[in-house]
Amino acid sequence: MTNSNNTRGLIIKAQSGFFWVETGAGIIICQLRGKLKQGKATGDIAALGDHVEITILPDGSGAIENVEERKQALVRLDPRPQGEYQQILLANADQAIFVFACANPDPKLKMLDRFLVIAEKQKIPPIIVANKIDLVETPKEIFGLYETIGYRVIYTSIKNNVGIDELKKQLQNKISALAGPSGVGKSSLLNEIQSELGLRVNEISKSMNKGKHTTVTREMFKLNNGGYVADTPGWKSLALWDTEPEEIEEYFPELRQLVAACQFSDCTHTHEPDCAILTALKENKIHQARYDSYIRLRAGQE
Repeated sequence: MTNSNNTRGLIIKAQSGFFWVETGAGIIICQLRGKLKQGKATGDIAALGDHVEITILPDGSGAIENVEERKQALVRLDPRPQGEYQQILLANADQAIFVFACANPDPKLKMLDRFLVIAEKQKIPPIIVANKIDLVETPKEIFGLYETIGYRVIYTSIKNNVGIDELKKQLQNKISALAGPSGVGKSSLLNEIQSELGLRVNEISKSMNKGKHTTVTREMFKLNNGGYVADTPGWKSLALWDTEPEEIEEYFPELRQLVAACQFSDCTHTHEPDCAILTALKENKIHQARYDSYIRLRAGQE
């Protein structure tokens, strides 16, 4: 029988075993029921972005009774003395927004390729934001190859007020994981979308990047026009820890459609005869830079 005080909510902030749950009755600060913590934990039981069922207690706080099944999660492996532990950076993200600059700093496309592989593996649809397009003459020469693969690229410039409305619309009514190198303009873009949003997100990002003994706060911020955005630093350090080298091709859309045409089922796409990927590379049907990223990731290189 369901308790009349039970309600469903969304975890919008997590810190030191406390969870801020947004419900129809407002934001309730909750802790996990003891029953959820029984047995050896191999990963975060509740995390940012989780949908939960809570009981509101007489003092106005809450107890998390149940965590709904996640559709997916952004997971980081945390090695501990008692065994591997899966940290959930963000659960149930509808999309990942990868912000890279066209210049100042120069775009790190190998890093972007890594981010895209992780998003493909975690089944989080990625959106690429090519920012600071006012600093180069032809931004599509840098990021256009991703459009040919099938990824959506939003070209933005705060200076020229380009792409801001398009990005704002893309964020609407979705839970978005935000990532990108420092200096690319993430905070400035968020400030354009919603006043002081970038400042608040940046404060959380800084706290997450401090030393390992610092209390970590994970938080996602509500957008005025619907949806939430969560800065998720750490994509660069997200090891593909449960990925075999022969799996990597599956996370390159332009490669996985060719694999079946290779002569050998265990083809490494590096030297074998009648390799469909090497043939496509020779015929300029796939991009050399993307192939190079594939080889690096397959070899386990950063």
